[in-house]
Amino acid sequence: MGLLFYPRGGSAQVARYLARALETRGHRVTLATGSLGPSGSPGNADTFFSGLELVVAAYDDALAAWQAGDDPLSASMPMHPSFEPKDGVADRCFDEVSPARAGHASAAWRQLLGASERFSASDLLHLHHLGPLHAAAAELYPSRPVVTHLHGTELKFLARVLRGGGGTYGAFWAERMIGLARQAAATICISPHDSSEAARLLGLDPDSITVVPNGVDVGRFRVERASGAARLAAWRRWLVEEPLAWIEDDHRPGALLVTEEQLRHAFLDGTGEPRPVLLYVGRFLAFKRVPLLVRAYARARREHAVEAPLVVWGGAPGEWEGEHPATVARACGLLGERPSAFFVGWRGHDELPDGLACADVLVAPSVDEPFGQVYLEAMSAGLPVIGTSTGGPPSFVNIVPGEEDGWLIPPDDEEALAEALARAVAPAEGGERRRRGENAARHVRERLSWETIAARVESVHDHALEARGAG
Repeated sequence: MGLLFYPRGGSAQVARYLARALETRGHRVTLATGSLGPSGSPGNADTFFSGLELVVAAYDDALAAWQAGDDPLSASMPMHPSFEPKDGVADRCFDEVSPARAGHASAAWRQLLGASERFSASDLLHLHHLGPLHAAAAELYPSRPVVTHLHGTELKFLARVLRGGGGTYGAFWAERMIGLARQAAATICISPHDSSEAARLLGLDPDSITVVPNGVDVGRFRVERASGAARLAAWRRWLVEEPLAWIEDDHRPGALLVTEEQLRHAFLDGTGEPRPVLLYVGRFLAFKRVPLLVRAYARARREHAVEAPLVVWGGAPGEWEGEHPATVARACGLLGERPSAFFVGWRGHDELPDGLACADVLVAPSVDEPFGQVYLEAMSAGLPVIGTSTGGPPSFVNIVPGEEDGWLIPPDDEEALAEALARAVAPAEGGERRRRGENAARHVRERLSWETIAARVESVHDHALEARGAG
């Protein structure tokens, strides 16, 4: 298995869980992956993928070169490119990476994989995303069957480039990715939406694409609802005692502070009972629509008298696209002396089950979300979800007739989102909220455990091996 990036996003979670689930089914998995930072840090591969057999591409020298003012793509192991354009970071977007630098990246991965006895002896390559790993594998093992696992970000990148919105080398990367994709023996997409996009953008035969959704660790995310005292103590730790929130003008974790008085006023009602909590979890990327969420929440408070606090969990320090959500919250009057919106900052995935246990509704109004791993994690934890009728969520939210487990609204509709927020936390709707949460947990545990997903991936592998053998 191969993953170009160091651990920080959803595809790393998928690679970790899927590799372990395949091993429980009797397969031996070796994962080639990027890594950044010393042991114990979130981006360190040995830490994040503990227990798996790894081939590690360390990006530390590339990051150090960038920090010294040099080109991080000229390092012996060059920094990986990314699918999203961002300023002030070492991982420049693919469409700003020249053909020469692309060749250097492929050569570096070719050397790394070629030195691995396990990769040389492998029966099949399961490669996440599209890029230098695919090019290296094609050169090293031209007859080895490859299963390409698309996660949606590469499709968004390609769609932007083909619309004429790419950078200097957009056309080069579009041609390269399309060519690499067509060499695969099989392709996995994580939603029906992405499957149709892959066929359209990459020119793939629809019959060569299998939709396999991401799974969820139903053991880790089978959580008990936190009691009132435990809930308040947890939010106190994350917001008051160990703050990690940061703002547009100050990227230091802890730059946005909350007092004990502010915490109690927002999270407890007049009788001292906990208010329901609306929770967003994720990065501050444009398609996530976090500023829209903040504005809709302000509207729900103003027009529907919503008193439930909104908690924004995530946002890697210094990384955001478009408007910064905290800046929008301040402009909407949500961060004054009596704040009602709160920012937790970037925290480890290990803490998320506890965060979900202290919340009541997950709200993530992304537009064309490739899949939405956190929706599944929230649903497994017994939370109903609010999403949009685009991208991945419609393939697993409210799909059982008569057993709704969330709310799906039109994309980019602030009014509809405000109304959904109000319905979800209205005092009279507490029973409905709990009913949808119970449905969500049952549906996810029955259909989307990683053991179930690994069996479906195994079937794709078997067909790829048979097809390549027959060829």
